Amino acid sequence: MMNRNMKAKRVLMGAVVLAVTAVIAAGGLAQEPAATSRIERLKTQIERVIRGRGGHVGVAVKHIESGESLAVNGDMLFPLASAFKVPILVELLYQVQEGRFSLDDEIIVEKSDQHLGSGMISNLAAPGLKLSVLNMAHFMMMISDNSATDILLGKVGAANVNARLKSLGIEGMSVNRTCQKLISDFLALRSPARTPEEMKAAIVKFGENPEDSSTPLAMNTFLEKITKKEILNPDYCDLVLAIMRKCETGEKRIKGELPPRTIVAHKTGTIAGTVNDCGILFLPDGAGRVVLTVLSKDFTADTADVEAIIAKIARFVYDYFYFTK
Repeated sequence: MMNRNMKAKRVLMGAVVLAVTAVIAAGGLAQEPAATSRIERLKTQIERVIRGRGGHVGVAVKHIESGESLAVNGDMLFPLASAFKVPILVELLYQVQEGRFSLDDEIIVEKSDQHLGSGMISNLAAPGLKLSVLNMAHFMMMISDNSATDILLGKVGAANVNARLKSLGIEGMSVNRTCQKLISDFLALRSPARTPEEMKAAIVKFGENPEDSSTPLAMNTFLEKITKKEILNPDYCDLVLAIMRKCETGEKRIKGELPPRTIVAHKTGTIAGTVNDCGILFLPDGAGRVVLTVLSKDFTADTADVEAIIAKIARFVYDYFYFTK
């Protein structure tokens, strides 16, 4: 009697095991979720850094050699601020390449060319100041000189910059106003603001203007094309990167938490609740190159607080691609 019962139980248990196995094979029972990919973990880290910070942050990342990439708010428009000087430089070199003028041509700076904001040219004596086109480009990119920028933008034309971006397949980026006009537009919004709420409203309104803006993905794609020498000729792409490597602004942004002597070719931008940095990280030991764009808007926090966000993101990106590639 007991032998028959034991045998029956074994038969029943075997049937149950077979049935469960069949159900699992057919996907009928919930299985353990697939492990999160490493790039998704990096994205999660970045999202945690920017969450609840009082403004908006957009990030685009791409490792040139592997093609691995991610984006957070990648299609959101952000003010470029002085980061718009990168497409101005590229258009300048296209026009040099086309023979319209030379990098050695000299430009006389008049008093009317000395504009508001960052840089050195506005503090020098004019007339009496003369710089080559190439040195103007260095001033524009190295110390983000607004006077040099506006002189060069007047030389190449904003419409030509935008037409060039379109011809290169860059959607979601535009260059429209001089630095002088950008600053004046914000000052006009800010001047009636008396309370923190009114100041916040002015900053948000400024950030809503689609002029002189870009999505993180658009800027990252543009920088990728420069890095891979898919635009201009190779020598001029090298010149763009060489000039960007000399950038003296924003030392606490992308470069803020990176190991000493890490090579970064980048351009910063700052205005009205916007703190930006975008560029190329050259990883050591043959680990490749990473294009990184971090754009922001709507912040009323100190610039240093937003710079810390950018620095943290850049360090996560560096560690991921250096230690996993």
